[in-house]
Amino acid sequence: MSGENSSADDVQQVWDVVVVGAGPAGASAAYAAAVAGRRVLLLEKAELPRYKTCGGGIIGPSRDSLPPGFELPFRDRVHAITFSNNGRFTRTRRSRQMLFGLINRPEFDQQLVEHAQKAGAELRTGVTVQRVEQHGSAVPDRRTVALVLQGGETVMARAVVGADGSASRIGAHVGVKLDQVDLGLEAEIPVPQPVAEDWQGRVLIDWGPIPGSYGWVFPKGDTLTVGVISERGEGAATKRYLEDFIARLGLAGFEPAISSGHLTRCRADDSPLSRGRVLVCGDAAGLLEPWTREGISFALRSGRLAGEWAVRIAEAHDAVDTRRQALNYAFAIKAGLGVEMSVGKRMLGLFEKRPGLFHAALTGFRPAWKAFKDITQGSTSLGQLVRAHPLAQRALSALDREQTGPTAAQEEPAES
Repeated sequence: MSGENSSADDVQQVWDVVVVGAGPAGASAAYAAAVAGRRVLLLEKAELPRYKTCGGGIIGPSRDSLPPGFELPFRDRVHAITFSNNGRFTRTRRSRQMLFGLINRPEFDQQLVEHAQKAGAELRTGVTVQRVEQHGSAVPDRRTVALVLQGGETVMARAVVGADGSASRIGAHVGVKLDQVDLGLEAEIPVPQPVAEDWQGRVLIDWGPIPGSYGWVFPKGDTLTVGVISERGEGAATKRYLEDFIARLGLAGFEPAISSGHLTRCRADDSPLSRGRVLVCGDAAGLLEPWTREGISFALRSGRLAGEWAVRIAEAHDAVDTRRQALNYAFAIKAGLGVEMSVGKRMLGLFEKRPGLFHAALTGFRPAWKAFKDITQGSTSLGQLVRAHPLAQRALSALDREQTGPTAAQEEPAES
């Protein structure tokens, strides 16, 4: 490189990896790339810490994906789950071992970002990316991506990771296609000590009145996170479900500190995960479990993979090598998270038709409860469960047949 180009590079620094979005996916990507010794810039449009509509459940796969030495800021540890079917047939199942932990997202996200910074990533907040350019006048060569920020500034990178959430600008650039969109509504309700003590160590999962919907109560010290989720397009019914749910729990007299809503989006099977030197992960890629809409473990796992592969893309010298690394990233995502998503999608299809069957199985059929427990504790995943257990394979096949069978098969079973 000539001296002239070197001085141009000094004026316009080219980062190895730029990550857009500092949620769990982005912070994980930035950490993975920084640990590999690369120059990493993490951009976030909000100021941190910031509130996020999220139940805040940390299951086993999430714990396993955290940076070494990460101390989880648990607000509670869950050892019991109360299940109900639209407020009826309530039953509590317990576990000696912790099922999962509960965190507040602002604290959790902030801590992940701090780990990325300690690994060497640089953070800039209050920054909005307006567009991505991989060709044209803003881009000096084919090994560079230009991110044009609001206000006109341009940031240069050898590789970009889009982790900017479910309404992702980077996802739009990549061409992410969505298959399932759901509306989550949530209230953070401060409660008096006797109410808080009643919920300590226990969550509630309620299978809801709208097909595919459910509600939850997650205790976090002196606050209960109460939420519901269902398919988008049922806004009024979803709002009514949350109001009825809160009233039924005897919590209507307490004023929520925060009420919020959020759309979750699941990718279509053929949705791209990259374009040129740009990768997407987490919500920006539409990666979450379709049945439970659990997204934190998907964000952490896909973020780490995106960070690792962004390092390889940053080192790629031509379009062929870049393409090869991007395809390897897609394969890694599909082989793990993709398998879990396809099983989750089949589970959601049945759950929409027969919530009573799920309720009866989880509250009265020991193997179903054990499978649920193993998944939340992280000793297996939905994909591994189906691969490793012939019984699970047979059950899922039978459920698939039932879904395509006559209408009679869709009737509610007798509750147990």
